[in-house]
Amino acid sequence: MKHDVRIKRAYEAADAGDGYRVLVDRLWPRGVPKSKLKADLWLKEVAPSTELRNWFKHDVEKWPDFRKKYIAELKQNSECVDILAGQLRKGRMTLVYGAKDQEHNQAVVLRDFLSGHKKQ
Repeated sequence: MKHDVRIKRAYEAADAGDGYRVLVDRLWPRGVPKSKLKADLWLKEVAPSTELRNWFKHDVEKWPDFRKKYIAELKQNSECVDILAGQLRKGRMTLVYGAKDQEHNQAVVLRDFLSGHKKQ
């Protein structure tokens, strides 16, 4: 059985196809009640460091460097990565994030990282 990692904005409705939902933001998404988010886990420690998040500020010009720096942080954060990899082995997982930009955010990097991690 193939397990997959999906990503979804916190402002989109949760559905049964999401599987295990993990909020991967350091801060709770503004204006989203816990009852609407329906996260199975809030793993704020897997989010980019405050320093990296403040440096990036969702500036698309910084995206390539952000990816590299965040991957470096993930490689130093084996405990959180192992939690997610273990959950992924059980079935589908959706990484939930609050950013407006759906192509340039930490959930995209984390999804790609976990997909590579899973194959190792």
